[in-house]
Amino acid sequence: MKRGTHIIDIPKKVVVGYGVIEEAGKFFREVYPRESRALVVLGPRIYDMYFSRLKGSLEAAGIEVDYIIVREASVDEAEKVAVTARETGAEVIVGFGGGRSIDLAKYASRNSGVGFVSLPTVASHDGITSPFASLRGFNKPMSVPAKSPDLILIDVSIVASAPRRYNMAGFGDLIGKLTSVRDWKLAHKLRGEYYGEYAASLALLSAKHVAAYSREIAAGTVEGLRVLLEALVSSGVAMGIAGSTRPASGSEHLFAHALMMVAERKPLHGEAVGLGTIMMSYLHGLKWRKIRGLLRRVGLPTTADELGVSEEEVIEALTMAARIRPERYTILGERGLTREAAEELARKTEVIGRR
Repeated sequence: MKRGTHIIDIPKKVVVGYGVIEEAGKFFREVYPRESRALVVLGPRIYDMYFSRLKGSLEAAGIEVDYIIVREASVDEAEKVAVTARETGAEVIVGFGGGRSIDLAKYASRNSGVGFVSLPTVASHDGITSPFASLRGFNKPMSVPAKSPDLILIDVSIVASAPRRYNMAGFGDLIGKLTSVRDWKLAHKLRGEYYGEYAASLALLSAKHVAAYSREIAAGTVEGLRVLLEALVSSGVAMGIAGSTRPASGSEHLFAHALMMVAERKPLHGEAVGLGTIMMSYLHGLKWRKIRGLLRRVGLPTTADELGVSEEEVIEALTMAARIRPERYTILGERGLTREAAEELARKTEVIGRR
Protein backbone atom coordinates (compact mmCIF):
# COMPACT_ATOMS: atom_id res chain seq x y z
CA MET A 1 0.00 0.00 0.00
CA LYS A 2 1.03 3.57 -0.57
CA ARG A 3 2.07 5.66 2.38
CA GLY A 4 -0.83 7.20 4.24
CA THR A 5 -3.43 4.70 3.04
CA HIS A 6 -5.29 2.14 5.08
CA ILE A 7 -7.99 -0.47 4.56
CA ILE A 8 -11.47 0.11 5.96
CA ASP A 9 -12.72 -3.21 7.32
CA ILE A 10 -16.28 -3.19 8.69
CA PRO A 11 -19.09 -5.77 9.12
CA LYS A 12 -21.54 -6.57 6.34
CA LYS A 13 -24.51 -7.10 8.64
CA VAL A 14 -25.30 -6.50 12.32
CA VAL A 15 -28.38 -8.06 13.91
CA VAL A 16 -29.52 -7.00 17.40
CA GLY A 17 -32.68 -8.36 18.99
CA TYR A 18 -34.42 -11.03 21.01
CA GLY A 19 -34.35 -14.67 19.91
CA VAL A 20 -31.59 -13.96 17.39
CA ILE A 21 -29.85 -17.25 18.15
CA GLU A 22 -32.87 -19.21 16.88
CA GLU A 23 -32.67 -17.30 13.59
CA ALA A 24 -28.90 -17.55 13.24
CA GLY A 25 -29.16 -19.92 10.27
CA LYS A 26 -31.32 -17.49 8.32
CA PHE A 27 -28.96 -14.56 8.86
CA PHE A 28 -25.96 -16.81 8.17
CA ARG A 29 -27.42 -17.69 4.77
CA GLU A 30 -28.00 -14.02 3.92
CA VAL A 31 -24.27 -13.34 4.31
CA TYR A 32 -22.92 -16.75 3.26
CA PRO A 33 -25.24 -18.15 0.55
CA ARG A 34 -22.84 -20.93 -0.51
CA GLU A 35 -20.76 -21.84 2.55
CA SER A 36 -21.84 -25.09 4.17
CA ARG A 37 -19.54 -25.77 7.14
CA ALA A 38 -18.91 -23.73 10.28
CA LEU A 39 -16.58 -24.11 13.26
CA VAL A 40 -17.93 -22.67 16.51
CA VAL A 41 -15.35 -21.43 19.03
CA LEU A 42 -16.70 -21.28 22.58
CA GLY A 43 -16.00 -21.93 26.24
CA PRO A 44 -17.40 -24.81 28.31
CA ARG A 45 -20.11 -22.71 29.98
CA ILE A 46 -21.47 -21.34 26.73
CA TYR A 47 -21.37 -24.84 25.25
CA ASP A 48 -23.56 -26.16 28.05
CA MET A 49 -26.00 -23.25 27.99
CA TYR A 50 -26.47 -22.31 24.34
CA PHE A 51 -24.61 -24.45 21.82
CA SER A 52 -27.49 -26.83 21.03
CA ARG A 53 -29.73 -23.88 20.13
CA LEU A 54 -27.16 -22.38 17.76
CA LYS A 55 -26.32 -25.75 16.24
CA GLY A 56 -29.98 -26.52 15.59
CA SER A 57 -30.55 -23.20 13.86
CA LEU A 58 -27.47 -23.51 11.63
CA GLU A 59 -28.19 -27.14 10.72
CA ALA A 60 -31.76 -26.23 9.79
CA ALA A 61 -30.23 -23.86 7.23
CA GLY A 62 -28.12 -26.66 5.76
CA ILE A 63 -24.88 -25.79 7.56
CA GLU A 64 -22.71 -28.51 9.08
CA VAL A 65 -21.43 -27.53 12.50
CA ASP A 66 -18.22 -28.46 14.32
CA TYR A 67 -17.01 -26.93 17.56
CA ILE A 68 -13.91 -26.41 19.65
CA ILE A 69 -13.91 -25.56 23.36
CA VAL A 70 -11.24 -23.03 24.29
CA ARG A 71 -9.91 -22.02 27.69
CA GLU A 72 -7.42 -19.17 27.24
CA ALA A 73 -6.92 -16.19 24.93
CA SER A 74 -3.44 -17.05 23.69
CA VAL A 75 -1.68 -17.24 20.35
CA ASP A 76 -1.14 -20.99 20.83
CA GLU A 77 -4.84 -21.51 21.42
CA ALA A 78 -5.66 -19.44 18.33
CA GLU A 79 -3.35 -21.66 16.28
CA LYS A 80 -5.22 -24.71 17.56
CA VAL A 81 -8.45 -23.13 16.35
CA ALA A 82 -6.92 -22.46 12.92
CA VAL A 83 -5.67 -26.07 12.68
CA THR A 84 -9.10 -27.40 13.63
CA ALA A 85 -10.71 -25.15 11.02
CA ARG A 86 -8.44 -26.57 8.32
CA GLU A 87 -8.97 -30.17 9.48
CA THR A 88 -12.75 -29.87 9.51
CA GLY A 89 -12.91 -27.90 6.28
CA ALA A 90 -14.63 -24.98 7.96
CA GLU A 91 -15.56 -22.11 5.65
CA VAL A 92 -16.65 -19.84 8.50
CA ILE A 93 -15.45 -19.53 12.11
CA VAL A 94 -17.99 -18.40 14.70
CA GLY A 95 -16.79 -16.74 17.91
CA PHE A 96 -19.54 -17.54 20.43
CA GLY A 97 -19.10 -16.13 23.93
CA GLY A 98 -17.05 -13.38 25.55
CA GLY A 99 -13.86 -11.65 24.48
CA ARG A 100 -11.75 -14.81 24.65
CA SER A 101 -13.77 -16.85 22.18
CA ILE A 102 -14.35 -13.93 19.83
CA ASP A 103 -10.69 -12.86 19.78
CA LEU A 104 -9.53 -16.43 19.12
CA ALA A 105 -12.06 -16.86 16.34
CA LYS A 106 -11.27 -13.59 14.57
CA TYR A 107 -7.51 -14.20 14.72
CA ALA A 108 -7.84 -17.79 13.48
CA SER A 109 -10.22 -16.64 10.77
CA ARG A 110 -7.68 -14.16 9.43
CA ASN A 111 -4.93 -16.78 9.45
CA SER A 112 -7.16 -19.37 7.80
CA GLY A 113 -8.62 -17.06 5.18
CA VAL A 114 -12.22 -17.95 6.02
CA GLY A 115 -15.28 -16.00 7.13
CA PHE A 116 -15.89 -14.82 10.66
CA VAL A 117 -19.12 -14.42 12.62
CA SER A 118 -19.21 -12.67 16.01
CA LEU A 119 -21.85 -13.92 18.44
CA PRO A 120 -21.23 -12.23 21.80
CA THR A 121 -22.89 -13.36 25.02
CA VAL A 122 -21.72 -10.37 27.12
CA ALA A 123 -21.34 -6.64 26.50
CA SER A 124 -17.93 -6.38 28.14
CA HIS A 125 -15.90 -4.65 25.40
CA ASP A 126 -15.91 -3.41 21.79
CA GLY A 127 -13.94 -6.39 20.48
CA ILE A 128 -17.25 -7.85 19.33
CA THR A 129 -16.90 -5.68 16.23
CA SER A 130 -13.32 -4.62 15.76
CA PRO A 131 -10.83 -6.21 13.33
CA PHE A 132 -8.25 -6.56 16.12
CA ALA A 133 -7.62 -9.26 18.71
CA SER A 134 -6.00 -9.16 22.15
CA LEU A 135 -4.07 -12.39 22.76
CA ARG A 136 -1.34 -13.46 25.15
CA GLY A 137 1.84 -14.91 23.73
CA PHE A 138 3.28 -11.87 21.98
CA ASN A 139 6.15 -9.89 23.48
CA LYS A 140 3.71 -7.54 25.21
CA PRO A 141 -0.04 -7.10 25.67
CA MET A 142 -1.41 -5.43 22.60
CA SER A 143 -4.05 -5.73 19.93
CA VAL A 144 -3.00 -7.40 16.69
CA PRO A 145 -4.68 -7.37 13.27
CA ALA A 146 -7.41 -9.97 12.92
CA LYS A 147 -10.57 -10.12 10.82
CA SER A 148 -13.60 -7.91 11.04
CA PRO A 149 -16.77 -9.98 11.41
CA ASP A 150 -18.79 -10.41 8.25
CA LEU A 151 -21.83 -10.90 10.47
CA ILE A 152 -22.57 -9.88 14.07
CA LEU A 153 -25.44 -11.61 15.84
CA ILE A 154 -26.44 -10.16 19.22
CA ASP A 155 -29.19 -11.91 21.13
CA VAL A 156 -30.25 -9.36 23.73
CA SER A 157 -31.90 -12.01 25.92
CA ILE A 158 -28.59 -13.87 26.22
CA VAL A 159 -26.54 -10.75 26.93
CA ALA A 160 -29.13 -9.60 29.49
CA SER A 161 -28.65 -12.85 31.43
CA ALA A 162 -24.87 -12.38 31.70
CA PRO A 163 -23.41 -11.31 35.06
CA ARG A 164 -24.01 -7.60 35.56
CA ARG A 165 -20.34 -6.95 36.30
CA TYR A 166 -19.31 -8.07 32.81
CA ASN A 167 -21.85 -5.91 31.03
CA MET A 168 -20.94 -2.86 33.12
CA ALA A 169 -17.29 -3.44 32.15
CA GLY A 170 -18.39 -2.61 28.61
CA PHE A 171 -19.49 0.80 29.89
CA GLY A 172 -15.99 1.35 31.30
CA ASP A 173 -14.40 0.38 28.00
CA LEU A 174 -16.61 2.86 26.15
CA ILE A 175 -16.00 5.74 28.55
CA GLY A 176 -12.31 5.30 27.73
CA LYS A 177 -12.96 6.77 24.29
CA LEU A 178 -13.18 10.19 25.95
CA THR A 179 -9.40 10.11 26.39
CA SER A 180 -8.32 7.75 23.59
CA VAL A 181 -9.62 10.12 20.91
CA ARG A 182 -7.75 13.01 22.50
CA ASP A 183 -4.57 10.95 22.64
CA TRP A 184 -4.95 10.18 18.93
CA LYS A 185 -5.40 13.85 18.08
CA LEU A 186 -2.38 14.75 20.22
CA ALA A 187 -0.26 12.23 18.32
CA HIS A 188 -1.46 13.79 15.08
CA LYS A 189 -0.47 17.30 16.20
CA LEU A 190 2.89 16.39 17.71
CA ARG A 191 3.95 13.42 15.60
CA GLY A 192 2.13 13.90 12.32
CA GLU A 193 0.31 10.62 12.79
CA TYR A 194 -2.70 9.91 10.60
CA TYR A 195 -5.90 11.14 12.25
CA GLY A 196 -9.36 10.36 10.91
CA GLU A 197 -11.95 12.88 12.03
CA TYR A 198 -14.91 10.66 11.19
CA ALA A 199 -13.56 7.59 13.01
CA ALA A 200 -12.64 9.75 16.00
CA SER A 201 -16.09 11.35 16.08
CA LEU A 202 -17.78 7.95 15.91
CA ALA A 203 -15.72 6.59 18.80
CA LEU A 204 -16.38 9.74 20.85
CA LEU A 205 -20.09 9.51 20.08
CA SER A 206 -20.12 5.97 21.49
CA ALA A 207 -18.79 7.27 24.81
CA LYS A 208 -21.13 10.25 24.91
CA HIS A 209 -24.13 8.08 24.05
CA VAL A 210 -23.64 5.66 26.94
CA ALA A 211 -22.93 8.60 29.24
CA ALA A 212 -26.29 10.12 28.28
CA TYR A 213 -28.02 6.82 29.00
CA SER A 214 -26.01 5.95 32.11
CA ARG A 215 -29.08 5.85 34.36
CA GLU A 216 -30.88 3.40 32.06
CA ILE A 217 -27.73 1.29 31.77
CA ALA A 218 -27.28 1.31 35.54
CA ALA A 219 -30.90 0.24 36.02
CA GLY A 220 -30.45 -2.63 33.59
CA THR A 221 -33.36 -1.64 31.37
CA VAL A 222 -33.81 -3.08 27.90
CA GLU A 223 -33.25 0.36 26.40
CA GLY A 224 -30.04 0.80 28.39
CA LEU A 225 -28.68 -2.59 27.32
CA ARG A 226 -29.41 -1.94 23.66
CA VAL A 227 -27.69 1.46 23.87
CA LEU A 228 -24.66 -0.21 25.44
CA LEU A 229 -24.53 -2.92 22.77
CA GLU A 230 -24.99 -0.55 19.86
CA ALA A 231 -22.30 1.78 21.23
CA LEU A 232 -19.88 -1.15 21.48
CA VAL A 233 -20.64 -2.01 17.86
CA SER A 234 -20.09 1.56 16.68
CA SER A 235 -16.81 1.82 18.60
CA GLY A 236 -15.59 -1.33 16.88
CA VAL A 237 -16.67 0.07 13.52
CA ALA A 238 -14.66 3.23 14.28
CA MET A 239 -11.55 1.07 14.55
CA GLY A 240 -12.40 -0.65 11.27
CA ILE A 241 -12.74 2.72 9.56
CA ALA A 242 -9.48 4.02 11.05
CA GLY A 243 -7.60 0.86 10.19
CA SER A 244 -6.18 0.76 13.72
CA THR A 245 -7.27 0.69 17.36
CA ARG A 246 -6.35 4.36 17.71
CA PRO A 247 -9.90 5.77 18.07
CA ALA A 248 -10.68 3.42 20.93
CA SER A 249 -7.39 2.76 22.70
CA GLY A 250 -5.12 5.38 24.21
CA SER A 251 -3.37 6.11 27.47
CA GLU A 252 -6.23 4.64 29.50
CA HIS A 253 -5.77 1.31 27.69
CA LEU A 254 -2.00 1.42 28.13
CA PHE A 255 -2.60 1.75 31.86
CA ALA A 256 -5.12 -1.10 31.80
CA HIS A 257 -2.70 -3.38 29.93
CA ALA A 258 0.11 -2.51 32.33
CA LEU A 259 -2.12 -3.16 35.33
CA MET A 260 -3.03 -6.59 33.95
CA MET A 261 0.69 -7.35 33.83
CA VAL A 262 1.50 -6.34 37.42
CA ALA A 263 -1.71 -7.02 39.35
CA GLU A 264 -1.87 -10.16 41.43
CA ARG A 265 -5.66 -10.18 41.10
CA LYS A 266 -6.52 -9.47 37.48
CA PRO A 267 -9.38 -6.99 36.99
CA LEU A 268 -11.78 -7.06 34.07
CA HIS A 269 -10.42 -5.13 31.11
CA GLY A 270 -13.26 -2.59 31.02
CA GLU A 271 -13.00 -1.98 34.76
CA ALA A 272 -9.29 -1.21 34.48
CA VAL A 273 -9.92 1.05 31.47
CA GLY A 274 -12.53 2.97 33.44
CA LEU A 275 -10.11 3.55 36.30
CA GLY A 276 -7.43 4.62 33.84
CA THR A 277 -9.83 7.05 32.19
CA ILE A 278 -10.31 8.92 35.45
CA MET A 279 -6.59 9.59 35.72
CA MET A 280 -5.96 10.26 32.03
CA SER A 281 -8.90 12.67 31.87
CA TYR A 282 -7.18 14.67 34.63
CA LEU A 283 -4.03 14.88 32.49
CA HIS A 284 -6.09 15.96 29.48
CA GLY A 285 -7.79 18.68 31.50
CA LEU A 286 -11.23 17.07 31.33
CA LYS A 287 -13.82 17.02 34.11
CA TRP A 288 -12.48 13.88 35.74
CA ARG A 289 -14.89 14.05 38.68
CA LYS A 290 -17.83 13.95 36.29
CA ILE A 291 -16.33 10.92 34.54
CA ARG A 292 -15.78 9.27 37.91
CA GLY A 293 -19.41 9.97 38.76
CA LEU A 294 -20.59 8.20 35.60
CA LEU A 295 -18.55 5.14 36.48
CA ARG A 296 -19.89 5.15 40.02
CA ARG A 297 -23.44 5.46 38.75
CA VAL A 298 -23.25 2.12 36.97
CA GLY A 299 -21.36 0.49 39.84
CA LEU A 300 -17.88 0.41 38.35
CA PRO A 301 -14.81 0.69 40.63
CA THR A 302 -13.20 4.11 40.90
CA THR A 303 -10.44 3.33 43.39
CA ALA A 304 -7.66 0.78 43.59
CA ASP A 305 -9.34 -0.83 46.58
CA GLU A 306 -12.67 -1.19 44.79
CA LEU A 307 -10.89 -2.69 41.79
CA GLY A 308 -9.17 -5.23 44.02
CA VAL A 309 -5.62 -4.09 43.27
CA SER A 310 -3.03 -2.49 45.51
CA GLU A 311 -2.00 1.14 45.47
CA GLU A 312 1.53 0.07 44.62
CA GLU A 313 0.26 -1.88 41.59
CA VAL A 314 -1.57 1.22 40.31
CA ILE A 315 1.56 3.34 40.67
CA GLU A 316 3.73 0.73 38.98
CA ALA A 317 1.27 0.39 36.10
CA LEU A 318 1.25 4.16 35.60
CA THR A 319 5.04 4.31 35.43
CA MET A 320 5.32 1.54 32.83
CA ALA A 321 2.20 2.33 30.75
CA ALA A 322 3.99 4.45 28.13
CA ARG A 323 6.48 1.64 27.51
CA ILE A 324 3.79 -0.92 26.69
CA ARG A 325 3.56 0.46 23.16
CA PRO A 326 6.29 3.10 22.71
CA GLU A 327 5.20 3.70 19.12
CA ARG A 328 1.78 4.84 20.36
CA TYR A 329 2.15 8.42 21.51
CA THR A 330 -0.31 9.57 24.20
CA ILE A 331 -0.63 12.18 26.92
CA LEU A 332 1.87 10.09 28.90
CA GLY A 333 4.63 11.22 26.55
CA GLU A 334 7.61 9.23 25.35
CA ARG A 335 9.17 8.37 28.69
CA GLY A 336 6.00 8.12 30.74
CA LEU A 337 5.54 9.18 34.32
CA THR A 338 8.11 9.11 37.08
CA ARG A 339 7.11 7.26 40.21
CA GLU A 340 6.56 10.56 42.00
CA ALA A 341 4.34 11.91 39.21
CA ALA A 342 2.40 8.63 39.02
CA GLU A 343 1.71 8.62 42.74
CA GLU A 344 0.66 12.28 42.67
CA LEU A 345 -1.72 11.64 39.77
CA ALA A 346 -3.33 8.64 41.46
CA ARG A 347 -3.74 10.56 44.72
CA LYS A 348 -5.09 13.75 43.13
CA THR A 349 -7.78 11.74 41.34
CA GLU A 350 -8.44 9.77 44.55
CA VAL A 351 -7.73 6.45 42.84
CA ILE A 352 -5.47 5.76 45.79
CA GLY A 353 -5.83 7.20 49.27
CA ARG A 354 -4.74 10.66 50.24
CA ARG A 355 -1.96 11.10 52.77
